Amino acid sequence: MKHITHLATQIENALQQILQHDADTLARETGFVQRQRKLTGSTFAQMMVFGAASNPCPTYTDWTHAATCAGTPLTPQAIEQRFTPQAAHFLYALLQRFAERVITLCTPEVAPLLQRFAGVFIKDSTVISLPKALATLWQGAGGSTGATAAVKLQVRWNFGTGQLDGPTLQPARCHDRATPYTVDDLPAGNLELADLGYLCLEELQVKQALGQYFVYRYKVGTAVFTETGEPLDLLQWLAQVETVGDCRVLLGAQARVPVRVVAFRLSEASVNRARRRLREYARKKGRQPTQERVALTQWLVVVTNVPGALLSAQEVGVLARVRWQVEILFRVWKSCFRIDECRSRNVWRVLCELYAKLLGVVLWHWLLLVWRGGVWDRSLHKAARAFQRLSVVLAVCWRCGWGLEGLLELFEACMATCRVGKRRKRPAAFQWILGLEGLT
Repeated sequence: MKHITHLATQIENALQQILQHDADTLARETGFVQRQRKLTGSTFAQMMVFGAASNPCPTYTDWTHAATCAGTPLTPQAIEQRFTPQAAHFLYALLQRFAERVITLCTPEVAPLLQRFAGVFIKDSTVISLPKALATLWQGAGGSTGATAAVKLQVRWNFGTGQLDGPTLQPARCHDRATPYTVDDLPAGNLELADLGYLCLEELQVKQALGQYFVYRYKVGTAVFTETGEPLDLLQWLAQVETVGDCRVLLGAQARVPVRVVAFRLSEASVNRARRRLREYARKKGRQPTQERVALTQWLVVVTNVPGALLSAQEVGVLARVRWQVEILFRVWKSCFRIDECRSRNVWRVLCELYAKLLGVVLWHWLLLVWRGGVWDRSLHKAARAFQRLSVVLAVCWRCGWGLEGLLELFEACMATCRVGKRRKRPAAFQWILGLEGLT
């Protein structure tokens, strides 16, 4: 198949460049390799990437097996000695090269709703806690016990095709809006979905000027005006809405961004869940929730600049819910690839394993592109398990120079079985996209 050959060539070239040539160069530049030795930068990189991909919680014995597959048999003691600050610096530099590499697709086949846009991009982040000894490298948000260490992983995910930008690593104390993914590198006609932490009215104005679209949840307290510039009482407007409301307004006291406010009345069960979350959040912050926040728990309120001719109110609600799919992505990273776990207390091994697992995650996302229909109706959990089972085969194919085309055909067959099951009570995202179900 043409698309498999196209993808296999790109991945082989990327692995050849990064895991072979770049790895040996970066190993010398970072001080990981200072003289000619049995273990080179490329063999260590292959040991870490393929070893962590096949076994997310490896023992030293597992690492010796991975080293043998990479072509350099080592003892557990020898591997333990390799987990140093220089090794962590080396793997981090390698991860940056992986994340910067762009793997393109043949024309993808995605759902009609998603095809209306030049990409449906979800922007979000997740935080990984680290041992306190690493606080000078990755500073956490701090706490009652003093300085903490944690790293924030920023991503931008094209939900339709499965292409991933990132992960880009930042200290956890950085605000979400410090994301490296800006509006300038997205095409006109794209749609962006993001959490409230990324909401910036000035950026929304820029997106408007560039012909880009967005769907955000309404941030409580943001000033709303009618199209003629008069203040709009949002709760008063919602009181007149039976199930679905759609109104054109100006957003922000200064910015006055022209948007649609689309509101959906939630079911009693959804309201109860939202109020429980609100009370828990307020308890942690040591304050009482405002009456406005409590009242708004009855609604899903979103703002968008997508015109009604392109996206109906019901479809806006579907895409607002799609944003939560990135949480499933992060859950798979943590449950299948175990990026937030390590069985060792050696802080440098903890850091090396984190970088190695993230390298495996990026490689997995490259392979996901073999499924031309995109990932919007596939189970990421099942796809991750399939990748882990095939990662040893991948390592052998790479080591023996057999090419990846046959492996990708096998992985594509596995992806065909990685379907998300239909649900009646709480429909899956692909059911919303295809049937506009589950809006309450």
